[in-house]
Amino acid sequence: MSKALILASTSPFRKQLLDKLNLPFSCCSPEVDETPLDNESPKDLVLRLSKLKAAAGAAQYTKGVVIGSDQVAVINNQIIGKPLNRETAIEQLSQSSGQSITFYTGLALHDVESGQVEAIVEPFIVHFRTLTHKAISRYVDIEQPFYCAGSFKCEGLGIALFERLEGKDPNTLIGLPLISLIDLLHQQGIDVL
Repeated sequence: MSKALILASTSPFRKQLLDKLNLPFSCCSPEVDETPLDNESPKDLVLRLSKLKAAAGAAQYTKGVVIGSDQVAVINNQIIGKPLNRETAIEQLSQSSGQSITFYTGLALHDVESGQVEAIVEPFIVHFRTLTHKAISRYVDIEQPFYCAGSFKCEGLGIALFERLEGKDPNTLIGLPLISLIDLLHQQGIDVL
């Protein structure tokens, strides 16, 4: 691998996902304002923020390729954030019961030396089972998904909440679309295999 790879994220989940590719990389903390712009669509928001995070990471290095990513969850055209507490998590999961949530994940690669940026948005849809209040409360008490958009951890017991998943890459749901990342890395001359 000729170019250094940098993940502009403090997310342990994104780091674990990138570890799957068995490529050496470093991490940095991108300081960006994540406030949505007026009338900004969820897709435009994650595209803009993934580019901003990659650029913020690129500003900390003299060479390499920086990966920026951002994700939002959307139900009934409304962005749902991290619940931060038990009551909000139960409320979010109650709203999701029997519904579908679309996750939009932005992914940007920023070549530090050339300034070239490639970016995509990948959707992933989660179809929820019809959930009882008891099941929701039990789930929230077991996994405490207070810092997860949508109030679940699909890599854990959260899988029991779903009827089906729809998308190109299940890693997208956790926060980093690896199949698309591999394609973008290849375009930068970085091959996984």
